[in-house]
Amino acid sequence: MKKPWQYQMKPFRMFGNLYFVGTRAAGSHLIETDDGLVLLDTGYPQTFYLIMQNMHDLGFSPYDVKHIIHSHGHYDHVGGTAALAAMSGAKTYIGAKDAEMVRGNEKTDWAYELGMRDGGIPYRFDQAFEPDVLLSDGDVLQFGNVSVTCLSTPGHTAGTMSYFLDVTDGARTLRAGMFGGSGTNSMYKTYLDQYHLSHAYREAYPQVIERMRSIHVDIMMGNHNGDNNTLGRYERMQAEGGNPFIDATAWPQFLDNAMMRYQAMLDQNE
Repeated sequence: MKKPWQYQMKPFRMFGNLYFVGTRAAGSHLIETDDGLVLLDTGYPQTFYLIMQNMHDLGFSPYDVKHIIHSHGHYDHVGGTAALAAMSGAKTYIGAKDAEMVRGNEKTDWAYELGMRDGGIPYRFDQAFEPDVLLSDGDVLQFGNVSVTCLSTPGHTAGTMSYFLDVTDGARTLRAGMFGGSGTNSMYKTYLDQYHLSHAYREAYPQVIERMRSIHVDIMMGNHNGDNNTLGRYERMQAEGGNPFIDATAWPQFLDNAMMRYQAMLDQNE
């Protein structure tokens, strides 16, 4: 892993009340609502100070974050949550089946297999927290004027959640969406067997992808930057103007790529 500051990335408004405040290592998104700020994922603990700085750079205060929702329970998406919740008093939300991860009750050696290590030494998740709200498929969260639909999309973890919401610039309202985690690194048979995890979500993953194909998304938020080429789109926005994040083709392309990676894993008999 690089030094934390090497993952720095400029924050920016994606559209209307939706902002990117993450790093090159993992996506984090800020949603401005009538009920305070909502943060989707807090990144690594080592890079969370960059997310706080990004909020400040956009004119927001981390103390105004009232709700923290999570894509899934892995260390690189929940790492700053305990600190931010203690600072701001924010409520925390996570898929019910990932609750034991963030409580610190599950074995965290998975970090090595998932690439979260420094010099070959696995990181340990030592910033556990008790989630305030456990999410289930179909839950709808109302944050003032913003409604967030939560759909269960297991595979990467048992409790992976995907989120969909309307965002507006005052003149237009568009649908934003995030797939909560598509990495096959946690679906390999060797990984599942080593940690005594069920193969059920791995086997059902194609049905998860097919279900997501029925959803229209105008603006895709990347769980990781590669999901929607966050950095490349931002650079295009700066160089060419316009808004390349408004792209209804990004969501189906992402789903196609996710399915291709899954099929490649099966073809390798992994």
